[in-house]
Parts: sequence; structure tokens; C-alpha cells
Amino acid sequence: MRNTILVAGGTGNLGSNIVTALLEQGAAVKAVVRQGTNPEKMKSLQQRGATVLEADMMSVDQLRQACEGVSCVVSALAGLREVIMDTQKVLLDAAVKAGVPRFIPSDYSLDFTPFHAGENRNLDWRREFHQYLDQAPIAATSIFNGAFADMLTGEMPMILFKQKRILYWGDADHKMAFTLVKDVAAYTALAAMDASTPRHLRIAGDYLSPREVCDMMSELSGTEYQLFRPGGPGLLSGIIKIARTLSPGKNDLYPAWQGMQYMRNMIDARATIEKFDNDRYPAMRWSAVKDLLAAHLNSM
Repeated sequence: MRNTILVAGGTGNLGSNIVTALLEQGAAVKAVVRQGTNPEKMKSLQQRGATVLEADMMSVDQLRQACEGVSCVVSALAGLREVIMDTQKVLLDAAVKAGVPRFIPSDYSLDFTPFHAGENRNLDWRREFHQYLDQAPIAATSIFNGAFADMLTGEMPMILFKQKRILYWGDADHKMAFTLVKDVAAYTALAAMDASTPRHLRIAGDYLSPREVCDMMSELSGTEYQLFRPGGPGLLSGIIKIARTLSPGKNDLYPAWQGMQYMRNMIDARATIEKFDNDRYPAMRWSAVKDLLAAHLNSM
């Protein structure tokens, strides 16, 4: 019997990759989208083989109907608190009412369980949702993947390509988890089809320190890259506080200070992972950050 998986947020980058990965694994996929979603995005999902269902994302009844016959609901929703907490809550309630046995929330981040409320706005919303999720009569699995490695070539100001510098804060030998979006999606698809997943799964395509990234870039480019340390975690925290005061971006998902806050959490000792769950699915093939960076350098 084919697994039927419902994906919410399937028109986004990660969600779209999850839909594709599920279809490649032979699953039947329902992609539930907001009413009024771009027709071209819906058509793209349909052409790949997914069944696309438009629904009022705040209607438990409509989402319950979409969840009928589903073995796992995968949330890839992205947004502010009203999405991560409020919309996901409606989606979860619908899954429970439809008798869906499993739910994967939209976490896909560093493992924030050791951190405290108030340390990261966007992760606080996920923690708040977990409080509701853990009381629900459904098996839940969160997937923690560190940072999306794809951001190393642009959005994450760690590799300064023009200046030939690796920007870091604190310890140059502190390792951080990086995983490509497509690998997070492939692993999520396998987890969605696995009836025995634990509450948390921790993965990393690569586990690298700034020094290792520096050596890697020097090797790949044939030009010496150097480490650049503006200061330690304390200074970064102070800069974040100033940036948030001057430009709070309350209605922005990723204001500048939020990106800095994520890096502040990544360099925290509490973000260190002792054991990853990469080998849970032996057929999974992980992409190396080195290959990503090599391809980027070749395209420059």
C-alpha cells in the first residue's frame, strides 16, 4: 500500500523539494495550498505528480478533509508567529481529527531544545508550537539540520568571497552543522514514510569549523583565504541588540538582526551535537559543502 503524505507549504523552496523527494520515493502526495495561490506554482506541483488541494488554512474542517487517508502530515510552512503557531495549530488539529498518526512540524533549524525562551524570536515560535504539539494525541518528529548550507554562497555573511576572508565570531575551531536544502528535503521524505521515527532527528550534511571552511576555500580557489574575527560572542550579542533596536523589523521574517542571532546561536556551545542521525537511512546520499562551494566558484 502506498504511503500518502500531505505537505503544507509545498510551493516554497523547501516544501517543493520535499514534494519532489516524496514522489521519487514512490509516495502519493497531497499538497495543500492557500486559496489564491499562484496557479503556476500549483501547476508545477501537479506536473510532478502531486494532488494539489486549495484550502482555507485557518479552517480545521477543510484541512481535515485534506488529511483524510494520510499517513503523515509534513509542515513546511514559513512565516511569522501567525503561521508557525496559529496556522500550524489548525493544521495539527485537522490532522488529529482525521486520525493521521504522524506529524512533522516546520522546524528545519538548529536544535533549539537546549536554548531558553527569549534567545531567538523565530525559534521561540517553534518552541511555543512544540508545547501544543507535545500535548496532542499524535506522534511528532522534529528534524534539526543546523543551517541551510545553500546560504553559504550568498545570504550568510560567513564566506567573504571578494575579500578572501572567513568571518567568524569566537572560536575558529567550533564546528557548526550545514545541510543543503535538497538533502533536508530528501531526509524529511524518508522520515515521513518511516512509521517509527523518534521525537527528534538531528542531521548535518557537513559539520565544519570556520578554520576548516577557510582551508577548504583556499584549496578550492587556489588563493589563500584568511580568518577574520571581529570579536567574540559578547560583541556579537551587543551588535544584535543595537541592530534590533534601530531596525526591529517586527513584520519581517528575516530582518538583519535575526540572521545575526541565528549565527550567535550556532556558535554557542549548546548547539554542539554529539551524535547525528544521518545513518538512519543508509541509502541517503549526502551532499558535501565542498562540492557546493566548488560549483559556486566555477560560476563566478
